[in-house]
Amino acid sequence: MSPIVREAHAKINAFLRVLGRREDGYHEIQSLLLPVSLHDTVAVEPADELSLVLTGRAEGVSRGDENLALVAARSVADEAGSRADRGARIRLEKRIPVAAGLGGGSADAAATILALDELWSLGLDDAARRRVALRVGSDVPGLVLGEPAYVEGRGDVVQPVIVQSTTWVVKPFETRVSAADAYAWWDEGAATGPDPGALIAAAEAGNDELLGSSLFNDLQGPVAARHPEVMETIEAFRAAGALGAVMSGSGPTVAALCSFATAPSIADAIDGAVVVDAPPAHPRLGG
Repeated sequence: MSPIVREAHAKINAFLRVLGRREDGYHEIQSLLLPVSLHDTVAVEPADELSLVLTGRAEGVSRGDENLALVAARSVADEAGSRADRGARIRLEKRIPVAAGLGGGSADAAATILALDELWSLGLDDAARRRVALRVGSDVPGLVLGEPAYVEGRGDVVQPVIVQSTTWVVKPFETRVSAADAYAWWDEGAATGPDPGALIAAAEAGNDELLGSSLFNDLQGPVAARHPEVMETIEAFRAAGALGAVMSGSGPTVAALCSFATAPSIADAIDGAVVVDAPPAHPRLGG
């Protein structure tokens, strides 16, 4: 049997609004997740047991049981019960930077869920996929949808959103920020951003100027206070002609919204920056 291959696309948070800490320890959030063309690749094939092979930009990526692709595989097997073969070789080629706010590990998990659903001929419905995804992590239900999504709760309430295509320039850093740290830093000041209605409407209508001026992330201030390169890069993007710039997720990656025509020159102006499109021009995860 040929391997089943899925692309695991990174995401940009066009906004991330934190409403407060929940009793279960998670945070209540609202966000618009935009899958982008930067992606890892997940391939699965039959095997007697679950195993993981890592290639590509895999430095710092767990090779053990805590890798989210393996966590997702076990979650799929638990959901399927006796219907799952429970064996697979998972090959993961990494391109998305680690602990960067781009959802790389969660994207890998989402792609693994969809690939194993096909490999094991399970036919999981949307509700089952969401259950599996939420057991893996808060970002995974939004990413398993495979298209732009408005998310609420801890990330478990997901609605597809029809948005116009956009072009972004993304600047990752060598610095890594854990989501747990970013939210803990937010707790120290607990400031919630504005209602995102106008931002979502701008994304739906393709009003890039309004969208660019509306980007925000409630975690950005707390993270930038400890990593000043975040705000320095945001200012550099604005000076280079970006329509707007914001830290993605828990950071520290900065994403700048640009016109299609100016994106290459803006990327050239920021060392290490790359151009991505959102949503990707092809299906994000397949299946």
